[in-house]
Amino acid sequence: MFKNLNVWFFLSLTISLFVLIPIITVFSSFFENTSDYYQILKETFLIEYILNSTILLFFVLLFTFLLGTGTAYLVSFYNFPLSNFFKWALILSFAVPPYIYAYSLTAFFENYGTAYTILKNLFGDNNYNQNIPKFDGMFGAILSITFSLYAYVYILARASFLYQSQNLIELGKNLGFTKFKSFYKIILPAARPAIVAGLSLVAMETLAEFGAVDFFSINTLTTGIYNSWIAFDDLAFANRLSFFLLLFIFTLFIIENFSRKNAKYHFNNKGGFKQKEKIILLGSKAFLAFIFCFFVFFMSFLFPLGQMLYWTIKFPENFFDLQVFNLLINTLHLVVLSSLVLIIFSLVSNYGNRVSNNKILNIFSTLSISGYAIPGVILAIAFISFIAWFDESIVKSFSLFSIKKIFIGSILGLILVYFIRFYSLAFNGIKSGYEKINISVDESSYLLGYSKRKTFMNIHIPFLRNSLLFIAILISLEIIRELPITLILRPFNFETFATTAYISASEDLLEAAAVPSLFLILIAALFIIITSKYILRDNDK
Repeated sequence: MFKNLNVWFFLSLTISLFVLIPIITVFSSFFENTSDYYQILKETFLIEYILNSTILLFFVLLFTFLLGTGTAYLVSFYNFPLSNFFKWALILSFAVPPYIYAYSLTAFFENYGTAYTILKNLFGDNNYNQNIPKFDGMFGAILSITFSLYAYVYILARASFLYQSQNLIELGKNLGFTKFKSFYKIILPAARPAIVAGLSLVAMETLAEFGAVDFFSINTLTTGIYNSWIAFDDLAFANRLSFFLLLFIFTLFIIENFSRKNAKYHFNNKGGFKQKEKIILLGSKAFLAFIFCFFVFFMSFLFPLGQMLYWTIKFPENFFDLQVFNLLINTLHLVVLSSLVLIIFSLVSNYGNRVSNNKILNIFSTLSISGYAIPGVILAIAFISFIAWFDESIVKSFSLFSIKKIFIGSILGLILVYFIRFYSLAFNGIKSGYEKINISVDESSYLLGYSKRKTFMNIHIPFLRNSLLFIAILISLEIIRELPITLILRPFNFETFATTAYISASEDLLEAAAVPSLFLILIAALFIIITSKYILRDNDK
């Protein structure tokens, strides 16, 4: 248990313990005293928070499953017009955060909005507003989150479908199955772990979503946490609500793990692996496949992009009023600093695990990567709670200067919480790269007289270069889109494209929100296109 204790062990352990601080803070909050507001809320709106969160989660999971699995199946198994285009274009939905999709949906269908303008230009003046559907409330939130997140399911399901053997397809034919029956009897069960993994990511992001549900005035556990801190200045209760939300998330994981405890999702191909051949679709089938994929691509990316572009062109003064350069600098500032911190410390932590091979360290490392499952609003408030407690209980007892201003409302605080939130992305990404480096490489290095530090710097880092680039891009994409953490912890008068868009939209200034939203979409899309060659590795080339 205590073997291989070295400086790398202690560095890795320290990093893991730091990441665990907010998680421990949330769970310890259950035993704290809260204000009378907690009792009032428990008797009034708490059930509503839980019910709305459950409804939102159920329908988002259902629709993301249908869209993600359906599109993945079509581009993986069939050739039809623009199928090669759709296989990467369908991931561009990642560039549109749910809250920006919500703005687009409202702006298009609102009274005298874009839909009204289109109808007026085509057919002349008329009272079209009464015939234009309104996508708001719960339905609007479900659509916004679904079209923004379905790509999690699409990417993982597509990867699973691509590497399924031709043997599986031939098995269905030999059994006399139709294509549909082969799909749900053979192909879908074989891809279940990948689909479930995608749905798990969707579930975490849905429960963490703040911008879209707040914009549509849906009371969920996430908005309740934010409001209990902002409106009622009750950190203890905010943490208490966070505890309920974490229980919600962990319960979902337990149910999911239990449901597949005894299931098997692999097939023994005794005849060897045979690369599957794509089926060429013709006529009406090709048309329907094209229409379905185009509909999803249009609704998830072209629609919000077009709406934001329309508002920007229609109201050009908003572009000139916006301090684009400052917002770009602020956003890139956070991206660069956070990426560097995450990559450096995740490298150290992974190497510490590698050279120590210690069970205790492995346990803490495993627990520390759960931060990504915790909504940003929870992490931000848990971080504030911990700093406040540490300042009052530790710092002031030694008559030292208060540290609140150093960590709360500062760039440093932002980066630290980003680190906790996205640590699992960096840690797991580097870990997967390390698994490709045989331990014999390390042993050979030591025999040649290299120290552990020299092995790390001169051998491991060069080998991991591509993995580090990929991780940096993923982290950058997440930080560009991130809203609640930035909103809560940013310094005074420090704005990003995300916070500027949210503030304008919350003041019902959707036209003004269009410009920062457009820049956010375009920057995020650029990162996605750069990353797509890594995301869409396949064997069909």
